[in-house]
Amino acid sequence: MHISALTKSDPMKPTYSLFWLGLAALPVIAISPAGATSLSPDPKKQPEHPAHGHAGHANPVEALEVRSHHLLRGPQVTLSRKVMEQQVPGTNPLKVLAQLPGVQFQSDDPQGLDTYSTQLYMHGFVQNEIGMTLDGIPLGEPTFRNYNGLNPLQAISAENVERLDVTQSAGTEATASTNNLGGTINYVSANPRDQTGGQINQTFGSNALFHSFFRFDSGRLNRTGTKFFVSYMRNDTDKWKGGGDQFMQQVNAKLVQPIGTQSEITAFFDWDQLQMVNYQDYTPNWLQNNGYDLDNFYGLPNAWNNAYAASEGKYPASYGNVQDAKDASYYESTATSGDYFGGITADLALTNRLRWKTTLYGHEETGHGTYASPYACTDATASPCPVADDTIRLNGGRIFEQVRKPTVERFGGVSSFSYNIGHHALSAGVWYENNHYSTYAYAYQEPLPGEGAPLDPFGSFNGVPHRTLWGQEYNTNTFTAFVQDTWHPVRALALHFGFKSILSTTRVGDAQNWSLRFPTLTTNASLTTAKAFLPHISADWTLGRHHQVFVDISENAHTYPQSGYNSSNAPMAVSQAAYDSVKNTLRPETAWTYAMGYRYTDRLVQGSLYLYRTNFNNRLQQILANTGAGAILSNTTATVQNVGGVTMNGVDAGLTFTPLRGLALFNSVSYNHSVYDQNISSGGVTYHTRNRQVVAYPKFMYKSRLSYDWHDFQAYIDAQYYSSRSFDYVGDYKIAPYWMSDLGMSYTFRNVSLARKGYSVHRIVLSFNIYNLANTHYVSTMGQNGFTMDNTNGNAFNNQSILLGAPRQFFGSIKAEF
Repeated sequence: MHISALTKSDPMKPTYSLFWLGLAALPVIAISPAGATSLSPDPKKQPEHPAHGHAGHANPVEALEVRSHHLLRGPQVTLSRKVMEQQVPGTNPLKVLAQLPGVQFQSDDPQGLDTYSTQLYMHGFVQNEIGMTLDGIPLGEPTFRNYNGLNPLQAISAENVERLDVTQSAGTEATASTNNLGGTINYVSANPRDQTGGQINQTFGSNALFHSFFRFDSGRLNRTGTKFFVSYMRNDTDKWKGGGDQFMQQVNAKLVQPIGTQSEITAFFDWDQLQMVNYQDYTPNWLQNNGYDLDNFYGLPNAWNNAYAASEGKYPASYGNVQDAKDASYYESTATSGDYFGGITADLALTNRLRWKTTLYGHEETGHGTYASPYACTDATASPCPVADDTIRLNGGRIFEQVRKPTVERFGGVSSFSYNIGHHALSAGVWYENNHYSTYAYAYQEPLPGEGAPLDPFGSFNGVPHRTLWGQEYNTNTFTAFVQDTWHPVRALALHFGFKSILSTTRVGDAQNWSLRFPTLTTNASLTTAKAFLPHISADWTLGRHHQVFVDISENAHTYPQSGYNSSNAPMAVSQAAYDSVKNTLRPETAWTYAMGYRYTDRLVQGSLYLYRTNFNNRLQQILANTGAGAILSNTTATVQNVGGVTMNGVDAGLTFTPLRGLALFNSVSYNHSVYDQNISSGGVTYHTRNRQVVAYPKFMYKSRLSYDWHDFQAYIDAQYYSSRSFDYVGDYKIAPYWMSDLGMSYTFRNVSLARKGYSVHRIVLSFNIYNLANTHYVSTMGQNGFTMDNTNGNAFNNQSILLGAPRQFFGSIKAEF
């Protein structure tokens, strides 16, 4: 199947029982009542080798576990370890989460590991508006240019994730987050096993993919139950087009020290290193006129000479008639980063009613991103650049290495008390974090033609002539507090009330800029977000064995984001003039969300209906200037301004049919009508955006999955449809809709005896997966470099701000658990 990538319009009491859900994508989905309190045994206690079954018995298809969790509000959906294991090992768990209604995940690689391109939307909110934590430790805003956190896939290896606890539309007030406008996602790490053992995963795939994972579990070391695990992950793959590869390695370790039977101290550590050659940012123009395979020159024959010729407007003959000589193919664009991240948690039962949980954590990230900029000189053909046209003033070369070097240093603590009395579950807590974010961009001298090899983008650049293009230093202090109560007047009814308070101040100090290229940046300015009362009210009522209804109402706020110059919707990452022009209109983003839903469950049919409305106020947007053809990316300028409100109305509906044990058919539809509340004025022009669909998010999504689970054999095939997406704010240019489908199957061998007498492997799993089964050509990520206001003079058509999805890919894996 081949679908055109471009079009101008769109074609087209809580209950505690366990019962069947045939949704093969989600083997164990727990949907929690709003704010409910756990009356069941400690959910942290996990059985040994929970996936181990008994030969000769059909495995359960999948289960929908309606249960309650302490200090959670909902509805909460729990994505289990079992569904993540059905994917290619190492796959980003957020990509798996996209099987849920109302969730969209995009990436230009099949595993969802390219941090530049990963993009998550949930009920109209993008990932930097969704609160994320790991075992309660804040991960901040998981964007490519993160400033206050860590991308979850860099915080923990996918194989060590036990589950994801997700609240959609309204995020829980207990989450340590200042950006949870559109919900929360808490990664829960797997505990070390009680018995000594280990796990080895090896995956091979298209484009020389080589994914390895090794884990050792100590088992219980003494009578007190001390145990730990340590793991190593390595993922290396060539790009599916162009040259270069994408590499990541990671070490995780976790220690658990029980204290009696009800308390414990845990420690988690992460080290990761990432080196990725990025795919080229595309324009709709190139996709329509030059095909699917344009990319940077790095890693290809004669790369540097071809790149230098392109900076002069001379392309290889194979490129054909490519518009915009400078931007269609750079020499390279890369990303390098490394992290140290971890925390220690004491979860203590002070009495049989009172618990105290405290976490202290720290995180340091260093790295750099590069691209070989062909914009050293303003003259179109001269080489070296005449002095008058040389905006870098190094050696007169037409190409220089632009290197961005951000660092993040943060530390903080989260502490909460929970107390059960009568039919009430009370809790209160605080979170404090100090974050220092530094972001600088440098120009390093590349050689003139014939004077040597180009710079290594993964090198240190020590001793290379350079100058500082711009730089900013941010310091942020954040304090939040929450109080909440869940009341069970009767067993089947849970009523919840709570609120959250936020006080966060960000200051940017003295800024630097190279005046020949950049204006004076925002300097010595500060922004404060202060919200004393952000309420949340919810109710969940279980009617008999088959019916459940809920309502959920909340207000949340998003503190002001930060970023490097001209990189995102950060209001101080702009010129001083741009900031001064809008600073009096800036307000923290806030959102009121109203949700209600109904669920029906029995053995044969399971159905759900989820309706929501969100009033999103003071939305901040990065606005790209009118560029026109021939000045697509590097010459753009941007402002960040308050574009007013957005109203979102949406519905998700899902139905699962399980006619036979082991056979399941799941279908869901999602409709989201998210429109701007008013027209937007920018640069003295008023754009008619009122009642236009927001950028990048489809109005309609359809998802289907057929699965079969028999004895130790599993297989599934799924399909997803995404309607068109607006590529500018006015909505007069749209990216085409598309279908995607995947296939997977696996077989498990249990208790396999080895040559050594009395020793066996608990499980050996062989699996095979096909990504993009129909080989669809489609646009994945959108807006990584911002959106234009409209398509006048081809603004959107020539906006270099899309990434393309990978074609069909094949993967084979073997996993052994000892």
